Amino acid sequence: PKELSLGELERLTRRYAASILPLIGPQQDIPAPDVYTNPQIMAWIMDTYSMMKREGYPVPGVVTGKPLSAGGSRGRDEATGRGVFHALESAFEHLHMRMKGAKVVVQGFGNAGSIAALMLDSHQALVIAVNDSRGGVYNKAGLDIPKLMLHKERTGSVVGFPGAEPISTEDLLALECDVLIPAALENAINGDNAANVRTKIIAEAANGPLTREADAILEQKGVFIIPDILCNAGGVTVSYFEWVQNEQHLEWELHEVHERLERTIKRAFSEVLDLHRQRKVSMRLAANMLGIGRVAEATAVRGLYP
Repeated sequence: PKELSLGELERLTRRYAASILPLIGPQQDIPAPDVYTNPQIMAWIMDTYSMMKREGYPVPGVVTGKPLSAGGSRGRDEATGRGVFHALESAFEHLHMRMKGAKVVVQGFGNAGSIAALMLDSHQALVIAVNDSRGGVYNKAGLDIPKLMLHKERTGSVVGFPGAEPISTEDLLALECDVLIPAALENAINGDNAANVRTKIIAEAANGPLTREADAILEQKGVFIIPDILCNAGGVTVSYFEWVQNEQHLEWELHEVHERLERTIKRAFSEVLDLHRQRKVSMRLAANMLGIGRVAEATAVRGLYP
């Protein structure tokens, strides 16, 4: 997508939206943004769906992550990173750790990683290393995250940030720290490099950043893992909030979105943690048990038809 013109990207998006039209809808599957997508792309999908349905009015609830002017929600852009931060707040409380002065490493300085880093920095944690697809930067005394975000916005990468030294992905993942946030692509930590990881907490901002082999190695080492299904749920949670606003023709204030998101993430963390303790299983297994249990209960209550 980075190599396409705006016109090419729009045509590609609209053609794809037309192809999946029978599968999506405000009461069916609802696409949300992810890697290499943005509010403009979501607006094109919404417009294509609305025009092809020929109902005579826009259908904003068919996708989430839209611009505010097209029915988007305040706080959606930062939701995933903010959810990671709230999950970490709960983890720090559970482990009796202090956020102030905690050393943080972020692998992947995109939307989720940068917002999580910014919020941790604002609560006096030390973000000592970050990277993106072009390279990484490290400063043992802590990076100035607001300035780093401006540097990336201006140059397109964290590489070359003044006052920091370059660092490879391999060395970044092996840094001694209190929190490691894998916020890039899946399988970043695997059987080959998991033994080198030296952290107390892993907060999975990405989807599936740990392989099964890595999971087992890190569990054995006593690393507290906040699984992706819980840790990065902020984005899909605020996507749900956006859909609710669209369906009810309402527009929530930013503080309402933030407060509802914080309550949702912290309640979910508490419920997963309770199951983790009661059943003596990993946080990942506890999260899956909780989710599947809810589906099973609803299925049993509804019964079979006919």
